[in-house]
Amino acid sequence: MKVFRFLSVVALTFIGSAVFAQTKTDKINVSGNCGMCKKHIETALKVPGVSAADWDKKTKVLTVTYDAGKITNEQVQQKVAAAGYDTPKFKADEKAYNSLDECCQYDRSGKASKSKTH
Repeated sequence: MKVFRFLSVVALTFIGSAVFAQTKTDKINVSGNCGMCKKHIETALKVPGVSAADWDKKTKVLTVTYDAGKITNEQVQQKVAAAGYDTPKFKADEKAYNSLDECCQYDRSGKASKSKTH
């Protein structure tokens, strides 16, 4: 009987922890061009509450895993915009965008850019 009680307490502890831990994974479109962009975007999200951030330069999609009790999706997007990269909810200010390396200054006009083949 004591073993059953002990296992019940352990199980309830894990269930309680799972309820309070609000880990979320979101996909966010983030403008950018290159490997340096990847580094800047992912580094901007090395903050409390974010456990993983991976930006794909081909798809322009950031996959971010975070504790929703510590940081929100909007705050994640604000951090990315503060680093100079536009997101669906926040546009980077001109100063942040202009401070990016030249290769990282993506087309902000909304038009598809013509890529040159070398």
